[in-house]
Amino acid sequence: MELDAAIRQRRMVRSFADQPLPEGLVERMVDTALRAPTAGNTRGTAWIVLEGPDQTARYWMAATDPGWRARSRRWAGLSRAPAVAVSVCSPAAYASRYAAADKRGDGDPGTAGWPVPYWVADAAFGVMALLLEVTAEGLGACFLGNFRHEHAVLAALGVPGEWRLFGAVVIGHPDGTDHRSGSLDRPGPARAARLHRGGWSAT
Repeated sequence: MELDAAIRQRRMVRSFADQPLPEGLVERMVDTALRAPTAGNTRGTAWIVLEGPDQTARYWMAATDPGWRARSRRWAGLSRAPAVAVSVCSPAAYASRYAAADKRGDGDPGTAGWPVPYWVADAAFGVMALLLEVTAEGLGACFLGNFRHEHAVLAALGVPGEWRLFGAVVIGHPDGTDHRSGSLDRPGPARAARLHRGGWSAT
């Protein structure tokens, strides 16, 4: 699939068939995502690939709670997905890289002095690359952000303490019964209000 087609066709899918994926496919797609841009060649992002119900359950049981699972109309469809790729990033890796002589500039920002943390940007680049890879393979995916249960997820997956959870990409075959997101009906700004040529303009 051409890149332009993958971008236009990509959609968040939240209801999956329990059909397994070909062996090695998820790892190959994640390997491609690892080639996404990385500030200072830090490579301070990583993935935990979970495949099959036993492994994916470790994510779901840590990332959700019984009350949500009982009331969510999306839980059944999400939980059938055969793979979950969990994205993590290391703020310490970027602080260390940008304290190096070739990057120090006006001083070491540590992890608190970043207007836009590069570890977040790099993780987002990787997630977008994976979402496009999934689409190009004719599969479905959705991104679940880090809203709560971060420490539980990291502990359940044995992630070392210096790493942060960015989110997870749920991957599988769409089952065709997805509930349409109400967000799609939300009115938004026109394209002309989001694209500015030569500078910002109100016209």
